[in-house]
Amino acid sequence: MRKLAVIAFGGNALLRSGQKGTYKEQIKNVTQTCDSLVGLLKQDYDIVIGHGNGPQVGNVMLQHEAGKKKFGIESMPMDFCVAETQGSIGYLIEQGFRNVFARENIHRNVVTLLTQVVVDKNDPAFENPTKPVGPYYKKEEAKEYEQKTGCVFREDPKGNGWRKVVASPKPLKITNVDLVKNLALDENIVITVGGGGIPVVEDNGIRGVEAVIDKDLASALLAVKIGADEFYILTDVDKVYINFRKPGELALNVLTVKEAENYLNQGQFAEGSMAPKIRAALYFVKNGGKECIITEASQLGNKSCGTRIIW
Repeated sequence: MRKLAVIAFGGNALLRSGQKGTYKEQIKNVTQTCDSLVGLLKQDYDIVIGHGNGPQVGNVMLQHEAGKKKFGIESMPMDFCVAETQGSIGYLIEQGFRNVFARENIHRNVVTLLTQVVVDKNDPAFENPTKPVGPYYKKEEAKEYEQKTGCVFREDPKGNGWRKVVASPKPLKITNVDLVKNLALDENIVITVGGGGIPVVEDNGIRGVEAVIDKDLASALLAVKIGADEFYILTDVDKVYINFRKPGELALNVLTVKEAENYLNQGQFAEGSMAPKIRAALYFVKNGGKECIITEASQLGNKSCGTRIIW
C-alpha cells in the first residue's frame, strides 16, 4: 500500500556551514539530499517537498540592494523575493532528482509550484516584527530607510549592524492544495510551500505582505491538508536531543506529544533552531498525522532513523 509523505528540506539540504552558496555548492548538496530519498521512493512512497530559503532570499535582497545603489533599480518586496527563490530552488531540487533518477532508472515526474500561503492581516506578529532579513546596514542608513519605507530595522545582537525585520505570521491556507494532493497521489513529486510560501493576505482579492512564514509550520499545515501519513523534517542533526551540547546530553528516539510539550516548556529546544521544528511536528500529529520524523537526510535509509513524534 502506497504512503504519502511530506518532507521539509532543512537549510543544509542546500547550503552547508562555511559555504558561500555558489551554484556548484547548492546543486551538489541538493543532489545528495535527493539521493537520500530514493529509499522512500523504492518503498512506494508518494512525496511532497517543502524547503527553506533563508540564505537564498538574503542573497536576492543583497542583489536588489546593489542594483538599487548602482543603477537606481527599485528593490522588490519580500513576497516577490520569496517567489523568486521558490523558482530558483525548485529548479535545483528538480535537477537533483532528475540526475538521481537517471542513475537509478526511476521514472517519475517532478514539478515545482509557486505557492502562495494566506496569513491573517490582523495576525499579532505584524505588530511586533522579529524576523531579520537581508543585508546589514549602519545605524544612520537603517534610520534613513525606516523613514523612507516605513520598514522596521533592529540592531543585530552580535554587533554586525542593523537589519530589516519582518513579521512571521501563522500560515492559514495554502493555495492549490488540492492540486498538490492530486499530483502527488498520481506519483508525481511535488515541490511546494518553498520558504514557507509566498506570504499573502486576502483583502478584496490577494496582496503580498512583508513577512516570512516558518517553512516547517507551513509544511506541517500542508501535510495535514493533503492527509499525509508521515511528515519528515530534515535538519543537520540525526535526532532531537535534550541538554544539547551540555552535560547530560541525550538523544531521543521517540517523543510523545505530552513529552514534547513538556520539554518545550522547559526550554530544552532552542528558538530559531529545534523549537519551531517541534511545534510543527506537534501541529501535524495533533491534527491527524500518524508520526513526524526529525532527522538528518543521510539517515533516511535507516528504518529507525531520527526522532519520532507520536501521539
